[in-house]
Amino acid sequence: METGTVRALVQGAPVAEDTPPLSPRNRAALHTAAAERLAAEGSWEQAYTHLCSAVRLLQGEPPQDELDRLRREHAEAREQSRRDSLTASYNRRYLDERLAALLSEVDLRIGLCLALVDIDHFKLVNDTHGHLFGDRVLQRMVTELDAALPETAFCARYGGEEFALVLPGRDLAQAVEISEQARERIARFDWSELHDELRVTVSIGVAHAEGRIADVDRLIGEADQLLYTAKAAGRNAVAYRAARGGHVRLAGAAGARRSIPQPVRTTG
Repeated sequence: METGTVRALVQGAPVAEDTPPLSPRNRAALHTAAAERLAAEGSWEQAYTHLCSAVRLLQGEPPQDELDRLRREHAEAREQSRRDSLTASYNRRYLDERLAALLSEVDLRIGLCLALVDIDHFKLVNDTHGHLFGDRVLQRMVTELDAALPETAFCARYGGEEFALVLPGRDLAQAVEISEQARERIARFDWSELHDELRVTVSIGVAHAEGRIADVDRLIGEADQLLYTAKAAGRNAVAYRAARGGHVRLAGAAGARRSIPQPVRTTG
């Protein structure tokens, strides 16, 4: 009986007529169970509504401070679901959802830029100093990547030692400049505060969403291809595809390197 009632509450369906009346405490428990199930599914607004109903049943109309507390808990739970537990940057789930939303509303006159960042030789850091030390490097990396991001831009952990910088409302030239500044900042950072012999650099691929890139997978695929081009060209570099001609170039001083691979442009 209670399982069916919880299901009805979650789905917004009426409770069966032959269901015996429940006490306020039992109904509050059912609302709480419904809220927990909805929160686990990411339906935060519906979960919040059920929590408010539970409080009303137990206490009558909740005082404003109780409602404020529930709102804060709801907001905190939602934010935590978007964050990577190690680095506190946004996680892959949020990255995919936000990219899809941004691509649906992007102004093609400006576009949307995505930079994929990979720590060079990070496996060597873990092998030499251990994974706990590597975790500290990842946490510091997020601090440096976040340091000078413009308003509306954000950093997300893509996976392992890879991060994504999402740059809405920035054209390719601006995104390349922001990425090159991040690369330089990381290369200049005094990593000896973590270990005397530690030096860290990153490679970055910058993709620009325009007419030919219409979905998340294609945008990430383009940035990933450019990232590995930067690595193949010697690492510690930012790679991007020139707006005219489509040739892959490296930003800043790395642009003078003799060998810059030219990967096949993704299509379809």
